[in-house]
Amino acid sequence: MKPRSATIHRKTSETDVTLSLTLDGTGVYRVQTGVGFFDHMLSAFARHGLFDLEVACKGDLHVDAHHTVEDVGICLGQALGQALGDKAGITRFGSSYVPMDEALARVAVDLSGRAYLVCNASFAEERIGDFPAALTQEFFRALSDNARANVHLDLIRCGNAHHGVEALFKALGRALSQACAIDPRIQGPLSTKGSL
Repeated sequence: MKPRSATIHRKTSETDVTLSLTLDGTGVYRVQTGVGFFDHMLSAFARHGLFDLEVACKGDLHVDAHHTVEDVGICLGQALGQALGDKAGITRFGSSYVPMDEALARVAVDLSGRAYLVCNASFAEERIGDFPAALTQEFFRALSDNARANVHLDLIRCGNAHHGVEALFKALGRALSQACAIDPRIQGPLSTKGSL
C-alpha cells in the first residue's frame, strides 16, 4: 500500500504555512507556529493519533494568533482529505474519551464528506499562555470544514483550560486515527451510496 500522506502549502498576506501529514505514522512531529501552546496541542494530536506531522507557520502574530491557528486548521483539514484519497477501505467512524486530571473530553468523527462541527466546550480562562482559548473552536471548525468531516467535540468536565483543550486535541487525534484505519473487510468506501 502506498503511503497515505499529503503536503499543503498555503501563503496569504496573513500567514505562510507548510504542513505535511502521514496517516500511517508513528506519532513523530515537528511543529513550529510561533504560538507555544498551539505547538503543544498539535504535537499531542499527532502523538496520540500516531500521525506523522510537520508544521511550519509564519503568521501575523503582531496582530494576534487567530490567522495562524485558523490557517493551520485549514491546511491540516486539506491534508487529511488529500491523504485519504477516495476513502476506500477506511472504517470511516471513530470516537474517543480522553481524561486529563479533572477534565474529560469526548470526540466522535465521521469522515463522511459532509462538513459539520459541534463543539460543546467552555473555559474559565480566556488565555492559555499565548493562546486565546476561543481559538480552540476556530481551529476545529477550519479542520472539519476543510477535511469535509463531521466532528462532535464535548468537553464533559473541565476545571483547568489547559487540561480541557489538551484532552480535546488528544481525543480528536485518537478518534481520527480510528476513522482513518483500513479494514481489509471493507471493499470500496463504507457507504450504501457507494461513495463518500
